Amino acid sequence: MAKVVVTMRIMPEDPSINLDSIKGEATKIIEEMKGKVGKVEIQPIAFGLNAVMIYFIRDESLGGTSEIEKKLSEIKGVDSVEVTDVRRTVG
Repeated sequence: MAKVVVTMRIMPEDPSINLDSIKGEATKIIEEMKGKVGKVEIQPIAFGLNAVMIYFIRDESLGGTSEIEKKLSEIKGVDSVEVTDVRRTVG
């Protein structure tokens, strides 16, 4: 069965938002939706604004990421969610 490695960028509403809270909620949501989080990191954007980058693996048979994106965008303090990379793995 093939799996996909997904990279998502979660942008906060402003620089004062607690990114640790977003990281925890995002990890919980992805794991509830049958994803396995491999790495979460903070990426500087500009002018003190940082994004949460989250990398996870999921079965390809589960379909796209739109449902996960929708749930992540509902986290308090999140402005936007964007899939920045999807790679297919086999084996």
